[in-house]
Amino acid sequence: MSPRWRCWIETGWRALFCALLVSFSAVAARADTPGDFDFYVLSLSWSPTYCQDQGRMDRVQCGGRPFAFVVHGLWPQYERGYPRDCPSNLQNFVPRDTVARMLDIMPSPSLIRHEWQQHGTCTGLSQPAYFELVRRAKAAITIPETFVDPTDYLDVSPASVEGAFIAANPGLRKDGIAVACDSRRLKEVRICLTRDLRFRSCPEVDRGACRRDRLVMPPVR
Repeated sequence: MSPRWRCWIETGWRALFCALLVSFSAVAARADTPGDFDFYVLSLSWSPTYCQDQGRMDRVQCGGRPFAFVVHGLWPQYERGYPRDCPSNLQNFVPRDTVARMLDIMPSPSLIRHEWQQHGTCTGLSQPAYFELVRRAKAAITIPETFVDPTDYLDVSPASVEGAFIAANPGLRKDGIAVACDSRRLKEVRICLTRDLRFRSCPEVDRGACRRDRLVMPPVR
């Protein structure tokens, strides 16, 4: 008897657990095949938060020019879950000249290489086409003026940050953006995009948003 049919005869908590098991099984059954995904998540990292944690380990991003929002990644996504490290005949090594061309928006060589291996391989795109798409996705987003170059700490709420991005980007909706945080600081803003880089809703990503009332955004220095 399949897990789905067993669930019909369960009751109470056992039924709930069974339903969750069936849901998980359905997600797990989808193979991570290059090009087989539903939409993208563009993750914009607040560089000052990252550098407070990793500054000594990442001298490119945190040792010279100050950065505000930078690209963490452009991630293929399923409606539930996401593919990663897809098997591919595409080139795994990211050439030095490709890394150099991306440093203005992704100022970490190790991150660029990691993002290609873990996420870019799942797009079905060639390496040059993927990184060009990353650049186009970043260019499609207007960063609210408040967050371009703040020189002092900002006290914000996740809702106010989302609201600022929504106001600056016509067509972006509340259920298509999510703020990520640690215990007290804003870490990332994640924006959901169609495969042709239009704004769209993404309930699972939205549900995973930061639930804290107030956050700190360290200044750009």
